[in-house]
Amino acid sequence: MDEREPAPFERGTDGPKVIVAGVDGSDSSWRAAAYATGLARRQNALLAIVYVQPVRAAGTALGAPVAETTEEVAEELMAEIRTAAERVRGIYDVRWEFHTLRGDAYNGLVRAADELRADAVVVGASEQAGHRIIGSVAVRLVKAGRWPVTVVP
Repeated sequence: MDEREPAPFERGTDGPKVIVAGVDGSDSSWRAAAYATGLARRQNALLAIVYVQPVRAAGTALGAPVAETTEEVAEELMAEIRTAAERVRGIYDVRWEFHTLRGDAYNGLVRAADELRADAVVVGASEQAGHRIIGSVAVRLVKAGRWPVTVVP
């Protein structure tokens, strides 16, 4: 018997197996999650919904309970996702899981996509005017060129 090294991981060779959707509670992120859900359903892929809890240095320095606030947002997002999943149970079956981590949105999504071996990343278009100048998370993910990135308006 010839013992060989296992084949290296390849993204997207047989269609996506893991699709990461970034959510932050904005309308565009919910549209992105809905789009990613459809992709995951059609491809029989795992949908990994990721919320990156922002770390606000200024709030922390002033003693504001930032961690508690972002944890509450994560819990609210999870509750909304569960409610939506229950509404379509039996009609659309999608394997999904919810991940939350702390940090800035770009690095958090990159870390999650790498750890989950994502084949695709879906995010909502930024709704903040300043991102036209400094670049949005979506643009930075596209420029990274590590996964196919879909930006949902």
